[in-house]
Amino acid sequence: MRHTDEERDYDEADLEVRPPKDHAAGPTAVAVSMKRALEHMGVVRTAETLLQLNQAEGFDCMSCAWPDPEPGHRHAAEFCENGAKAVAEEATRDRATPEFFARHSIAELDCHSEHWLGQQGRITHPMVKRPGGTHYEPIEWDEAFTLIGDQLNALDSPDEAIFYTSGRASNEAAFAYQLFVRAFGTNNLPDCSNMCHESTSIALQESIGIGKASVTMDDVYQAKLIVLQGQNPGTNHPRMLSALEKAKQNGAKILSINPLREAGLVNFKNPQTPRGMVGPGTDLSDMHLPIALNGDLALLQAFGSLLVEWDALDQEFIDQHTIGFELWKQHVTDIDWDVVTRTTGLSREQITDAARLLRDSDATVFCWAMGLTQHHNSVAIIKEVTNIALAQGNIGKPGAGLLPVRGHSNVQGDRTMGIWERPPRHFLDALAKEFDFDPPRENGYDTVDSIRAMRDGKAHFFLGLGGNFVQAAPDTDVTAAALRKTRMTVHISTKINRSHLVCGDTALILPTKGRTEQDVQAGGPQFISVEDSTCSVHASRGPLKPASPHLDSEVGIVTRIAEATIGDRYGLEWKKMRDDYANIRLHISRVVPGCEGYEVNVRRPGGFVLPHPPRDSRTFPTHSGRAEFAVSPIEVLQVPPRHVILQTIRSHDQFNTTIYGLSDRYRGIEGGRRVIFLHRDDIAALGFDDGDMVDLFTHWAEDDRVRCAHDFRIVEYDTPRGSAAAYYPETNPLVPLDSTAAGSNCPTSKSVVVSLEHAGKYSAECPPEASQDEVGSDRFHKSTPQPKHLS
Repeated sequence: MRHTDEERDYDEADLEVRPPKDHAAGPTAVAVSMKRALEHMGVVRTAETLLQLNQAEGFDCMSCAWPDPEPGHRHAAEFCENGAKAVAEEATRDRATPEFFARHSIAELDCHSEHWLGQQGRITHPMVKRPGGTHYEPIEWDEAFTLIGDQLNALDSPDEAIFYTSGRASNEAAFAYQLFVRAFGTNNLPDCSNMCHESTSIALQESIGIGKASVTMDDVYQAKLIVLQGQNPGTNHPRMLSALEKAKQNGAKILSINPLREAGLVNFKNPQTPRGMVGPGTDLSDMHLPIALNGDLALLQAFGSLLVEWDALDQEFIDQHTIGFELWKQHVTDIDWDVVTRTTGLSREQITDAARLLRDSDATVFCWAMGLTQHHNSVAIIKEVTNIALAQGNIGKPGAGLLPVRGHSNVQGDRTMGIWERPPRHFLDALAKEFDFDPPRENGYDTVDSIRAMRDGKAHFFLGLGGNFVQAAPDTDVTAAALRKTRMTVHISTKINRSHLVCGDTALILPTKGRTEQDVQAGGPQFISVEDSTCSVHASRGPLKPASPHLDSEVGIVTRIAEATIGDRYGLEWKKMRDDYANIRLHISRVVPGCEGYEVNVRRPGGFVLPHPPRDSRTFPTHSGRAEFAVSPIEVLQVPPRHVILQTIRSHDQFNTTIYGLSDRYRGIEGGRRVIFLHRDDIAALGFDDGDMVDLFTHWAEDDRVRCAHDFRIVEYDTPRGSAAAYYPETNPLVPLDSTAAGSNCPTSKSVVVSLEHAGKYSAECPPEASQDEVGSDRFHKSTPQPKHLS
């Protein structure tokens, strides 16, 4: 059947379901990587890029933020399959020229899938959609900047403007961007972290005083136990598998905790070793816990209860470095095991066996990703991970610590550079001292609040520094409607994406150079810098000639927008920063903590590591001056009969919202994306068969709207009862804007309560005013249940 929504460029009848792979990488990964690279780039560009990818004098991968090995210990091919795909997407020889935009109206482009849009190539010229226009047309850079500056200056208040950032932006671009935005007069600096690891940032900041990983790569290699929770390294950060393999060879055990038993958690065939290419590979997980969705807090408190019972604690560390232990100890001692087993879907025996791994390890690294951060109780979950680490003294010693694995290459660096709607006072004070103006002190809008502000007519301008905001954000229809209410939307991009087709009255696409490309400014060749998941900052230098002579760099675009908007206000020297990025890095060295000597340090092979007091000296910059145990009630997500909890996930052929292709070979899916993974007993209990086509519905009581996503094929999969999974962005329309994590406002994309109906049974339009009767009173409950707190 052909879809009538956003995925119109493939036929779901061609979708094949095969047995899932039981291993990750291997020869197939090499073949796929090279095939994609050669198709997009050709032989010469493939060699020019991939051999310099993640090398000390090369360029940093624009995909995930997994750390690089030390210089001298890197492979000649220091990249994974998805990294090669990301490079091929950016360094493609295909071009989206003004003639392309003249042939295709915005409405026509919007009929195509995200995959098709991404295959049209690099944007070569700045483009504008003028009020009432149906097509994008070319515009000169100077006019584009004038339009933006005039629109910003026409606002009644700077707080009516939204300045979004994706995790691709460099440290230099991010610093210049936040400087411009604050000089303009607002802290409205939402970023992609608001939708992914914001729960981590808040939880760790409150628990240990810094919202970043407390480990180095050496700690991963030296760990006695590595806990992978809510994480799928095989697809989302495949180079992590090499680190896990090395840890296993050094004697580490690995405990994986995830609803889906993913290939990357089972066996790894390292394509850079003979054993990986032709041998059996390396078995990774020593134990896998197939936890039910939203059961993590209960599981962690059960671990805590057993560790207390066994006295498997580091009492000296607890006494010297923490507060709140006795309250936490009492809380976990009193847990209700019936609630734990019901919430986790695990037996007491399974939980006890896993807890013994913790008990027997004196050096444990805890890793997690979106599987923990996108629930209503995510901040509590991550604080509970921290509680377990604190109870055993697993912070600030070799082979131990906390490792939130960031999903985008420089999302952590952007935050370090000041991209945050809630900047700390010390950062604003340093900014004021350096530039002799007082930046705004009121908190700005995060991502969810930005959408609300545009929806409610409180914000009228949107600028996106990278990313695909419409497809990344929750509640797709609400987000799109909010953006269409603005007076101007501006996107700094390399390729076409859905957000370009959701326009304000005036819409601009400003094409930028990518990581793979040379950046030459008036001061000569430039390099940029980025920060990875373990606080390592290093340089990046692109080797290729830019895709078009009409491109500008991120720094160039940001500083020119600043000049057109605020001119020389406060004496800010935008041209000087643009001409030589070393001038930006000089400012960074005097404003950003830990960046003293930035220019010298970042030029060293491999760069430098930012200070981290908990890791470096077991000191904790919290309000109390100690690491803080937290007590959190267990939340039980009440799910009505004939409903399941849905988590949104990536396929192996995508990175964030970028769809590389239609293959998810590790899960056995080929030729399509609109699938929902369900346990075989759930399929039968809901009255369906494997392979049936269904529509997905959810209803959010707060706005009384029915949300739906159509034409998904049921795929039987090894997942816990009641826990379903499907790919985003196709399922983002089901995530209500107002369903967010307490304390972080992060969308709850891993705990969406949905019902299923046979495809086409109800209106394809799924109108907001649809009543309970219209969507089946026997199956669809009037309100999506809210989490309940059970002590």
